[in-house]
Amino acid sequence: MQDASENNFPLEPSRVFPMPGGESLDLRDLLQCWDKATARLQETHESLRKEVTRLTDELEVKNRELARKNRLADLGLVASHIAHEVRNGLMPLTLYTGMLRRNLGADAESARVIGKIESGLTVLNTTVDDLLHFTADRQPNRSYVATSELILDVCEDLALQLQAQGVQLRLDLTERDMLLADKDMLKRVFLNLTLNALDVMPKGGILTITSQVNFGHLEIEFADTGCGISSGDVRRIFDPFFSTKSTGTGLGLAIVQRVVEVHEGQVSAMNCPDFGAAFTLMFPIKAMKAAA
Repeated sequence: MQDASENNFPLEPSRVFPMPGGESLDLRDLLQCWDKATARLQETHESLRKEVTRLTDELEVKNRELARKNRLADLGLVASHIAHEVRNGLMPLTLYTGMLRRNLGADAESARVIGKIESGLTVLNTTVDDLLHFTADRQPNRSYVATSELILDVCEDLALQLQAQGVQLRLDLTERDMLLADKDMLKRVFLNLTLNALDVMPKGGILTITSQVNFGHLEIEFADTGCGISSGDVRRIFDPFFSTKSTGTGLGLAIVQRVVEVHEGQVSAMNCPDFGAAFTLMFPIKAMKAAA
Protein backbone atom coordinates (compact mmCIF):
# COMPACT_ATOMS: atom_id res chain seq x y z
CA MET A 1 0.00 0.00 0.00
CA GLN A 2 1.30 3.43 -1.03
CA ASP A 3 2.19 5.83 1.75
CA ALA A 4 -0.21 8.78 1.82
CA SER A 5 2.69 11.08 2.44
CA GLU A 6 3.94 10.45 -1.06
CA ASN A 7 0.90 12.30 -2.47
CA ASN A 8 1.34 15.26 -0.10
CA PHE A 9 3.00 18.22 -1.91
CA PRO A 10 3.53 21.08 0.57
CA LEU A 11 3.87 24.63 -0.91
CA GLU A 12 7.29 25.78 0.09
CA PRO A 13 8.51 29.41 -0.15
CA SER A 14 11.21 28.34 -2.59
CA ARG A 15 8.80 26.77 -5.05
CA VAL A 16 9.40 28.01 -8.62
CA PHE A 17 6.62 28.78 -11.09
CA PRO A 18 7.25 28.48 -14.83
CA MET A 19 6.74 31.68 -16.87
CA PRO A 20 6.27 32.21 -20.65
CA GLY A 21 9.56 32.21 -22.54
CA GLY A 22 11.15 29.66 -20.28
CA GLU A 23 11.68 32.06 -17.35
CA SER A 24 10.68 31.21 -13.82
CA LEU A 25 9.33 33.23 -10.88
CA ASP A 26 10.10 32.43 -7.30
CA LEU A 27 7.20 32.64 -4.82
CA ARG A 28 9.07 35.25 -2.82
CA ASP A 29 9.31 37.44 -5.93
CA LEU A 30 5.61 36.91 -6.58
CA LEU A 31 4.70 38.03 -3.07
CA GLN A 32 6.97 41.06 -3.35
CA CYS A 33 5.32 42.07 -6.63
CA TRP A 34 1.92 41.64 -5.00
CA ASP A 35 2.95 43.81 -2.05
CA LYS A 36 4.30 46.53 -4.36
CA ALA A 37 1.13 46.51 -6.46
CA THR A 38 -1.01 46.69 -3.33
CA ALA A 39 1.07 49.60 -2.00
CA ARG A 40 0.76 51.47 -5.31
CA LEU A 41 -3.01 50.92 -5.30
CA GLN A 42 -3.18 52.20 -1.72
CA GLU A 43 -1.16 55.30 -2.65
CA THR A 44 -3.37 55.91 -5.68
CA HIS A 45 -6.48 55.50 -3.55
CA GLU A 46 -5.14 57.95 -0.96
CA SER A 47 -4.21 60.48 -3.66
CA LEU A 48 -7.66 60.22 -5.22
CA ARG A 49 -9.31 60.60 -1.82
CA LYS A 50 -7.31 63.76 -1.10
CA GLU A 51 -8.08 65.16 -4.55
CA VAL A 52 -11.80 64.50 -4.11
CA THR A 53 -11.69 66.22 -0.71
CA ARG A 54 -9.84 69.19 -2.20
CA LEU A 55 -12.27 69.53 -5.09
CA THR A 56 -15.24 69.22 -2.73
CA ASP A 57 -13.87 71.99 -0.51
CA GLU A 58 -13.12 74.14 -3.54
CA LEU A 59 -16.63 73.61 -4.89
CA GLU A 60 -18.09 74.58 -1.54
CA VAL A 61 -16.06 77.80 -1.51
CA LYS A 62 -17.11 78.62 -5.08
CA ASN A 63 -20.76 77.97 -4.22
CA ARG A 64 -20.51 80.30 -1.22
CA GLU A 65 -18.88 82.97 -3.38
CA LEU A 66 -21.59 82.60 -6.02
CA ALA A 67 -24.35 82.81 -3.40
CA ARG A 68 -22.70 85.90 -1.94
CA LYS A 69 -22.43 87.57 -5.34
CA ASN A 70 -26.07 86.84 -6.06
CA ARG A 71 -27.09 88.35 -2.73
CA LEU A 72 -24.95 91.41 -3.37
CA ALA A 73 -26.42 91.81 -6.83
CA ASP A 74 -29.98 91.78 -5.42
CA LEU A 75 -28.94 94.10 -2.62
CA GLY A 76 -27.26 96.41 -5.12
CA LEU A 77 -30.42 96.83 -7.18
CA VAL A 78 -32.43 97.82 -4.11
CA ALA A 79 -29.69 100.11 -2.76
CA SER A 80 -29.26 101.83 -6.13
CA HIS A 81 -32.96 102.57 -6.39
CA ILE A 82 -33.08 103.95 -2.85
CA ALA A 83 -29.96 106.05 -3.38
CA HIS A 84 -31.33 107.72 -6.50
CA GLU A 85 -34.66 108.44 -4.81
CA VAL A 86 -32.96 109.94 -1.75
CA ARG A 87 -30.64 112.05 -3.91
CA ASN A 88 -33.59 113.39 -5.87
CA GLY A 89 -35.10 114.50 -2.55
CA LEU A 90 -31.85 115.97 -1.19
CA MET A 91 -31.22 118.33 -4.09
CA PRO A 92 -34.21 120.66 -3.49
CA LEU A 93 -33.71 120.46 0.30
CA THR A 94 -30.14 121.66 -0.07
CA LEU A 95 -31.28 124.44 -2.38
CA TYR A 96 -34.05 125.60 -0.03
CA THR A 97 -31.71 125.55 2.97
CA GLY A 98 -29.27 127.83 1.16
CA MET A 99 -32.11 130.23 0.27
CA LEU A 100 -33.31 130.20 3.87
CA ARG A 101 -29.82 131.04 5.15
CA ARG A 102 -29.61 134.05 2.82
CA ASN A 103 -33.09 135.32 3.80
CA LEU A 104 -32.44 135.08 7.54
CA GLY A 105 -29.29 137.16 7.28
CA ALA A 106 -27.47 137.80 10.56
CA ASP A 107 -29.81 135.93 12.93
CA ALA A 108 -27.26 133.86 14.89
CA GLU A 109 -29.69 131.34 16.37
CA SER A 110 -31.35 130.69 13.01
CA ALA A 111 -27.92 130.32 11.39
CA ARG A 112 -26.97 127.74 14.04
CA VAL A 113 -30.12 125.71 13.37
CA ILE A 114 -29.60 125.91 9.63
CA GLY A 115 -26.01 124.76 10.12
CA LYS A 116 -27.27 121.63 11.87
CA ILE A 117 -29.71 121.00 9.03
CA GLU A 118 -26.92 121.39 6.49
CA SER A 119 -24.71 118.99 8.46
CA GLY A 120 -27.49 116.41 8.44
CA LEU A 121 -27.96 116.85 4.70
CA THR A 122 -24.21 116.40 4.19
CA VAL A 123 -24.28 113.11 6.12
CA LEU A 124 -27.22 111.91 4.02
CA ASN A 125 -25.42 112.91 0.83
CA THR A 126 -22.33 110.98 1.95
CA THR A 127 -24.52 107.94 2.56
CA VAL A 128 -25.96 108.25 -0.92
CA ASP A 129 -22.46 108.54 -2.40
CA ASP A 130 -21.44 105.34 -0.60
CA LEU A 131 -24.51 103.52 -1.88
CA LEU A 132 -23.90 104.63 -5.45
CA HIS A 133 -20.23 103.67 -5.30
CA PHE A 134 -21.17 100.29 -3.87
CA THR A 135 -23.82 99.57 -6.48
CA ALA A 136 -21.85 100.91 -9.44
CA ASP A 137 -21.19 97.89 -11.63
CA ARG A 138 -18.84 99.44 -14.13
CA GLN A 139 -15.57 98.17 -15.46
CA PRO A 140 -12.50 100.20 -14.54
CA ASN A 141 -11.22 102.80 -16.99
CA ARG A 142 -7.62 101.65 -16.83
CA SER A 143 -4.47 103.68 -17.23
CA TYR A 144 -1.08 103.43 -15.57
CA VAL A 145 -1.31 105.06 -12.16
CA ALA A 146 1.58 105.91 -9.85
CA THR A 147 0.20 104.46 -6.62
CA SER A 148 2.63 106.33 -4.39
CA GLU A 149 1.56 109.68 -5.86
CA LEU A 150 -2.11 108.79 -5.44
CA ILE A 151 -1.57 107.86 -1.79
CA LEU A 152 0.25 111.15 -1.21
CA ASP A 153 -2.68 113.02 -2.80
CA VAL A 154 -5.12 111.35 -0.41
CA CYS A 155 -2.92 112.12 2.59
CA GLU A 156 -2.67 115.75 1.48
CA ASP A 157 -6.46 115.99 1.13
CA LEU A 158 -6.85 114.70 4.69
CA ALA A 159 -3.89 116.58 6.19
CA LEU A 160 -6.05 118.88 8.33
CA GLN A 161 -8.04 115.97 9.76
CA LEU A 162 -4.86 114.00 10.47
CA GLN A 163 -3.42 117.00 12.28
CA ALA A 164 -6.64 117.73 14.19
CA GLN A 165 -6.80 114.17 15.53
CA GLY A 166 -3.10 114.02 16.35
CA VAL A 167 -2.47 111.12 13.96
CA GLN A 168 1.13 110.72 12.80
CA LEU A 169 1.67 109.60 9.23
CA ARG A 170 4.50 107.25 8.30
CA LEU A 171 5.06 106.43 4.64
CA ASP A 172 7.36 103.84 3.08
CA LEU A 173 6.28 103.70 -0.56
CA THR A 174 7.91 102.21 -3.61
CA GLU A 175 8.34 104.65 -6.48
CA ARG A 176 9.48 102.09 -9.07
CA ASP A 177 6.14 100.70 -10.15
CA MET A 178 2.85 101.83 -11.61
CA LEU A 179 -0.45 99.99 -11.56
CA LEU A 180 -2.80 99.54 -14.50
CA ALA A 181 -6.00 100.68 -12.80
CA ASP A 182 -8.89 103.11 -12.69
CA LYS A 183 -7.42 106.16 -10.98
CA ASP A 184 -10.69 107.40 -9.46
CA MET A 185 -11.68 103.96 -8.17
CA LEU A 186 -8.22 103.37 -6.71
CA LYS A 187 -8.23 106.76 -5.02
CA ARG A 188 -11.56 105.85 -3.44
CA VAL A 189 -9.95 102.70 -1.99
CA PHE A 190 -7.04 104.63 -0.50
CA LEU A 191 -9.40 107.31 0.84
CA ASN A 192 -11.72 104.76 2.49
CA LEU A 193 -8.83 102.92 4.15
CA THR A 194 -7.34 106.17 5.45
CA LEU A 195 -10.71 107.34 6.78
CA ASN A 196 -11.22 103.94 8.38
CA ALA A 197 -7.89 104.35 10.19
CA LEU A 198 -8.87 107.84 11.35
CA ASP A 199 -12.16 106.51 12.71
CA VAL A 200 -10.39 104.05 15.03
CA MET A 201 -7.84 106.64 16.24
CA PRO A 202 -9.99 109.59 17.40
CA LYS A 203 -7.47 110.55 20.09
CA GLY A 204 -4.31 110.14 18.07
CA GLY A 205 -2.08 107.35 16.90
CA ILE A 206 0.09 106.31 13.99
CA LEU A 207 -0.99 105.47 10.46
CA THR A 208 1.69 103.57 8.53
CA ILE A 209 1.27 103.12 4.79
CA THR A 210 3.76 100.90 2.98
CA SER A 211 4.04 99.45 -0.50
CA GLN A 212 6.39 96.89 -1.98
CA VAL A 213 6.64 94.32 -4.75
CA ASN A 214 6.56 90.87 -3.16
CA PHE A 215 6.02 87.36 -4.58
CA GLY A 216 4.64 88.57 -7.88
CA HIS A 217 2.28 91.15 -6.35
CA LEU A 218 2.23 94.81 -5.49
CA GLU A 219 1.35 94.93 -1.80
CA ILE A 220 -0.02 98.10 -0.23
CA GLU A 221 -0.67 98.07 3.51
CA PHE A 222 -2.53 100.52 5.75
CA ALA A 223 -1.70 99.82 9.41
CA ASP A 224 -3.17 101.78 12.32
CA THR A 225 -2.63 101.76 16.08
CA GLY A 226 -6.31 101.65 16.97
CA CYS A 227 -8.21 99.04 18.96
CA GLY A 228 -7.84 96.28 16.35
CA ILE A 229 -10.51 93.92 15.04
CA SER A 230 -12.41 91.62 17.36
CA SER A 231 -12.35 87.91 16.53
CA GLY A 232 -16.07 87.93 15.85
CA ASP A 233 -15.80 90.77 13.32
CA VAL A 234 -12.88 89.52 11.21
CA ARG A 235 -15.07 87.48 8.86
CA ARG A 236 -17.75 90.15 8.56
CA ILE A 237 -15.67 93.27 8.24
CA PHE A 238 -16.06 93.48 4.45
CA ASP A 239 -19.79 92.67 4.46
CA PRO A 240 -22.04 95.47 3.17
CA PHE A 241 -23.73 97.54 5.88
CA PHE A 242 -21.71 95.90 8.65
CA SER A 243 -20.19 98.48 10.95
CA THR A 244 -18.94 98.65 14.52
CA LYS A 245 -19.43 102.43 14.53
CA SER A 246 -22.56 104.25 15.66
CA THR A 247 -22.49 106.35 12.50
CA GLY A 248 -21.69 105.55 8.90
CA THR A 249 -23.15 103.28 6.28
CA GLY A 250 -20.92 100.23 6.77
CA LEU A 251 -20.08 100.37 3.07
CA GLY A 252 -16.56 101.79 3.17
CA LEU A 253 -14.71 98.46 3.36
CA ALA A 254 -17.26 96.72 1.12
CA ILE A 255 -16.44 99.31 -1.56
CA VAL A 256 -12.74 98.66 -1.01
CA GLN A 257 -13.21 94.94 -1.56
CA ARG A 258 -15.34 95.40 -4.67
CA VAL A 259 -12.89 97.81 -6.31
CA VAL A 260 -9.87 95.62 -5.50
CA GLU A 261 -11.59 92.50 -6.86
CA VAL A 262 -12.59 94.20 -10.11
CA HIS A 263 -8.85 94.93 -10.52
CA GLU A 264 -8.08 91.18 -10.10
CA GLY A 265 -6.63 91.86 -6.66
CA GLN A 266 -7.29 90.78 -3.09
CA VAL A 267 -7.75 92.60 0.20
CA SER A 268 -7.28 91.14 3.66
CA ALA A 269 -7.47 92.40 7.24
CA MET A 270 -5.66 91.23 10.33
CA ASN A 271 -4.60 92.47 13.74
CA CYS A 272 -1.04 93.69 14.18
CA PRO A 273 1.24 91.80 16.61
CA ASP A 274 1.24 94.58 19.22
CA PHE A 275 -1.94 96.60 18.66
CA GLY A 276 -4.07 98.00 15.87
CA ALA A 277 -5.06 96.46 12.56
CA ALA A 278 -3.59 96.24 9.07
CA PHE A 279 -5.39 96.14 5.73
CA THR A 280 -3.35 94.71 2.87
CA LEU A 281 -4.10 95.16 -0.82
CA MET A 282 -2.49 92.75 -3.29
CA PHE A 283 -2.49 93.46 -7.02
CA PRO A 284 -1.03 91.00 -9.56
CA ILE A 285 2.33 91.85 -11.11
CA LYS A 286 0.81 91.53 -14.61
CA ALA A 287 -1.04 94.79 -13.97
CA MET A 288 2.21 96.66 -13.31
CA LYS A 289 5.06 98.19 -15.20
CA ALA A 290 8.25 99.87 -14.11
CA ALA A 291 8.05 103.61 -13.99
CA ALA A 292 10.26 105.36 -16.49
